[in-house]
Amino acid sequence: MDEDLKNKIDSQQQTVGFIKVTDQPVSSLNDQQKVALNRKANALFNEGKIELAERIFVTTGYSDGLTRVGDAYAKKNEYMKALKLYLLAHNKRKSLPLIEKMAEMVSVMLADKD
Repeated sequence: MDEDLKNKIDSQQQTVGFIKVTDQPVSSLNDQQKVALNRKANALFNEGKIELAERIFVTTGYSDGLTRVGDAYAKKNEYMKALKLYLLAHNKRKSLPLIEKMAEMVSVMLADKD
């Protein structure tokens, strides 16, 4: 990944609460660049290089890729990482159950303090 693209990725990231997110893909990428990057990310994902694939999918805003990476994190019980990616992918079907599960855990923790 060239340094200019890396800087664009980093500048797009922001923090929402305790989850670092970017809701807008790098806008200077044209369709051909996005397709090429998504193909590269798919290959990386298939090779098990999840974190590298994630960075590219976040950059391009490819929701299917974001969801697949989120699924990979969920399988490893890394629910916060999974939730971040589901939210970026605007995948309510995957994010809402995680949010509910986390809310239940917080409720139990708060009830135990009494």
